[in-house]
Amino acid sequence: MGLNDDMNAALNDSGVTGGRAPAGGTDGPDSGLPTPTPGDGARGGAEGGPLGGPAGGLGEPGGEPGSTSAPMPSGLADGAYVAKIVIAVDGPAGSGKSSVSRAAARALGYGYQDTGAAYRALAWHALQQRVDLDDAAAILASWDTFDYAIGTDPDDYYVKVGETDVTEAIRTPDVTGAVAHIAKLPDVRRRLVQLFRNVMRKADAPGIITEGRDITTVVAPDAEVRILLTADESVRMARRSAEVTTQSAAETSAALARRDAADAKVVDFMNAADGVTTLDSTDLDFDQTVQAVVDLARAATH
Repeated sequence: MGLNDDMNAALNDSGVTGGRAPAGGTDGPDSGLPTPTPGDGARGGAEGGPLGGPAGGLGEPGGEPGSTSAPMPSGLADGAYVAKIVIAVDGPAGSGKSSVSRAAARALGYGYQDTGAAYRALAWHALQQRVDLDDAAAILASWDTFDYAIGTDPDDYYVKVGETDVTEAIRTPDVTGAVAHIAKLPDVRRRLVQLFRNVMRKADAPGIITEGRDITTVVAPDAEVRILLTADESVRMARRSAEVTTQSAAETSAALARRDAADAKVVDFMNAADGVTTLDSTDLDFDQTVQAVVDLARAATH
């Protein structure tokens, strides 16, 4: 019996199934654009310039675990992981990727990475620098002063740019509106793919759950467990409306529908690629969904 068979058997009737879909898709929040190939992403650090600005690029000393200026472990090929379990979670907007992944990481004693936070943090940084969001060269130039750090402890989550804690600031409507300008640039996406892999390499926990768009196919295609977390559209809209307090339910639902429509142009995000397990949470509550992810992880590691 293969790994997917073992995991599916372990979950019984929890709503988990297998499937396939194209490997392409959007690589970050609200991008609506094709992603780079895994090979392109692996070149992000070497060819795309420093990650984290002047405070430290790849391999430079200094920084803290999970930050772009922390030292790179030596002797690793691009895309390699440091002796830890990687759980990759993908899925459409409003599927609960962030909250479920964070809770599952806590239950497993793993680290947690929200990749969408990096897109948002770079958008916030560009806004602070008064960058013209229609000027691709100016956006790329802002990368040189983008000193990004994220907390991978699910009980000590934070997002920082330099010394500024932007955990809450990156969720504002202004930043959300700017993200599409950031995510549409192939050079930015390549650099961020490398950044995400670096965070996974350097996390202290024995495993890490990384969630976001195209994590299962572009960022971590060789993760031990790859999950597509989904739910019916009406359920996702209701959940997102309950989370967002700065917009009305109608505005939130409309924004989610627009993002779904944009993403659907380039990726079948409701079906899983080969080797990816679908977890449909339409009929599951939050705790049941978290338990399903935990069960998948334990089935793969025992």
